[in-house]
Amino acid sequence: MNALTDVSFFPRAAKPLASYKPYWARRFGTAPFLPMSRAEMDALGWDSCDVILVTGDAYVDHPSFGMAVIGRVLEAQGFRVGIIAQPDWQSADAFKALGRPNLFWGVTAGNMDSMINRYTADRKIRSDDAYTPGDEGGKRPDRAAIVYSQRCREAFKDVPIVLGGIEGSLRRIAHYDYWSGKVRRSIVVDSKCDILLYGNAERALVEVAHRLARREPVEAITDVRGTAFVRRASEPGWTEIDSTEVDQPGRVDEHINPYQTTSEQAAAQGARCEAVEGAPDVVAGGARGKRAGDGFDHESDTQPLRFVPNPALAGKASRPARERTVIRLPSYEQVRRDAVLYAHANRVLHLETNPGNARALVQAHGEGATARDVWINPPPIPLTTAEMDWVFDLPYARSPHPRYADARGRHDGATKIPAWEMIRFSVNIMRGCFGGCTFCSITEHEGRIIQSRSEDSIVREVEEMRDKVQGFTGVVSDLGGPTANMYRLGCKSPEIEAACRKPSCVWPGICQNLTTNHDPLIAIYKRVRKLPGVKKVLIGSGLRYDLAVKSPAYVKELVQHHVGGYLKIAPEHTEEGPLSKMMKPGIGSYDRFKQLFDKFSKEAGKEQFLIPYFIAAHPGTTDEDMLNLALWLKRNGFRADQVQAFYPSPMATATAMYHTGLNPLKGIHRDERAEPVDTVKGERRRRLHKAFLRWHDPANWPLLRQALKDMGHAELIGNGKQHLIPTWQPLGDGSYQSPRRKNSSAASEQPADPRPLPKSKRPAQAAPGRGRVLTQHTGLPPRAGGKGRSR
Repeated sequence: MNALTDVSFFPRAAKPLASYKPYWARRFGTAPFLPMSRAEMDALGWDSCDVILVTGDAYVDHPSFGMAVIGRVLEAQGFRVGIIAQPDWQSADAFKALGRPNLFWGVTAGNMDSMINRYTADRKIRSDDAYTPGDEGGKRPDRAAIVYSQRCREAFKDVPIVLGGIEGSLRRIAHYDYWSGKVRRSIVVDSKCDILLYGNAERALVEVAHRLARREPVEAITDVRGTAFVRRASEPGWTEIDSTEVDQPGRVDEHINPYQTTSEQAAAQGARCEAVEGAPDVVAGGARGKRAGDGFDHESDTQPLRFVPNPALAGKASRPARERTVIRLPSYEQVRRDAVLYAHANRVLHLETNPGNARALVQAHGEGATARDVWINPPPIPLTTAEMDWVFDLPYARSPHPRYADARGRHDGATKIPAWEMIRFSVNIMRGCFGGCTFCSITEHEGRIIQSRSEDSIVREVEEMRDKVQGFTGVVSDLGGPTANMYRLGCKSPEIEAACRKPSCVWPGICQNLTTNHDPLIAIYKRVRKLPGVKKVLIGSGLRYDLAVKSPAYVKELVQHHVGGYLKIAPEHTEEGPLSKMMKPGIGSYDRFKQLFDKFSKEAGKEQFLIPYFIAAHPGTTDEDMLNLALWLKRNGFRADQVQAFYPSPMATATAMYHTGLNPLKGIHRDERAEPVDTVKGERRRRLHKAFLRWHDPANWPLLRQALKDMGHAELIGNGKQHLIPTWQPLGDGSYQSPRRKNSSAASEQPADPRPLPKSKRPAQAAPGRGRVLTQHTGLPPRAGGKGRSR
């Protein structure tokens, strides 16, 4: 299945997805939708499901939804797959709806981490959920992957649990948990799953499914890339590298004395330097003559050189094979109590992410009799272009399950699923991202090797969407992926790509080995926009503008044909301090892109605008940095409507900075060599950084006035154009009316005085009702007959 059009020359030493012998149940054919009830199973002629998938999202049969992809991939392998979407987790009854799965449970929290889905960056509960019909919140528990795994185990104790999805990927080792403010164990331990599949798991899942179908015990499946599991003892035949401490010297070899002869060096090592047995004698003084059988002509003074091993180097051990090497990370107990070791473990994890050279990782959890290791195999081998086409060409219905239809039988009314509505007319053309932004989890989940579809496969999906999807008006909302313009970009050399250990291909500058040719992407844009029935093709994915400026022809095509008046890009900041911690390019790259954007917009006779996005309170950001950003915004006429505060997601490098106050990008030490990072913590300072981004909001002016005075910048308070904040405060209740209703703020939400109320004046909170407790960490109700006190 290897295709000549692969973007990456990365060696694909893996079994192709379509080469497995189908499971016997393939005779049942393809289901219009994967069944969610017994009645649907009966209609398909099934007596049971081979695999049951449990997800925290509503079931949308579309290739942008992970459960749909996994379900259709397993179906194509011949397995009967059922789906339990957003089950009632209060008991195990909902998990028994489809009966006992024959092979395994497949569990995921959904397309989003359940905690990020439920809580804002300020730890406030969201009232909505874009992956639920009607945008209704509260349909999934906190830490859904753990809760669902526990309920699956309760429903059918002997059925293996295969955990996957982004929530599992980002928690595969001990990690800092922003919502509880502490380091939690690996999700493999907490969920008690049998095996975790991290990243885009089609390759690992297909192999695991077929091996389980052959009745291989799940505990014996320990050699699949992209998996993690618990084991009590290390497997024999592996070389373990101890990386549980920092600043500890490794093996120190004695330097060779250059003034010693080879014989003296050998004698110092307790060896002798003699002629190799059976080697021809060297005639002293270059004596002439030819000895029978020695193969040398001694008539000449010239003699051939003979190289023999240096005995002094005989004791130096060669490096063990990487494929049989495992790195022991600091244990959970160590990283929980030692911030330096936490940052070190995070750094090692991110260095071992290239499938070409990554080694296995192991981390101990527990001590004494309860001790066990979480073993993490190297990342999965990326899919080839042919395999990507195979995955995306599967028979998706491209619609939510009929269960979610309204009274009219449609999905665009009261039961509309916002996440589906957003991608309803979009097409995913690639996977992966080599940007490596420290606050982003895409690289940790999908990897930095770009996996691209073929042009024909993309066009087929657009045509199918045009012909089958209800409500298509001729506008394709996006041709993209994690990044809009990384399609078919990759390393020029397969050897360098397989050996590279850099966390980013574009920071601190674009790597000289990276191809930046956008011609294949331009060709797709042109071909799709010329299809019959297609009026407009928009690009909604995030644009990497430092790559785009390398191809002015791409910027011209994008600006003149694929921008609907506004183009959103994400400089994230203007100052070098925070940008270096984000691994983002300097603001100069934005300025160069803006010049091209304005030039080509003018040539096309269009008035179009760039909408930049920025992050507040990111690690490494000082109050002075935010002030300079606010001044830049005012100078360039921007009034930010949407403000994103830094959200510490599990396993991200920026989260390690936030938790430890150290920079893993520069190396971790216990002395002055370590680089400290200013972290923005506390409600008041986070609010201040967001207030600088919305300097134009009168509700923020009292806070900003006081901050400017404290920073020694009172000269920026005044009523002139050179001032940032006026001296006067408008009459009103302090509310802010945004063009977007959701971004408006009531006076009660943003009080002028940022100081918290004393406890004696805080409003009393209602006590939970009898039989219930307040919890945000497990999502599970109290156990029946528990010892907890009734209220």
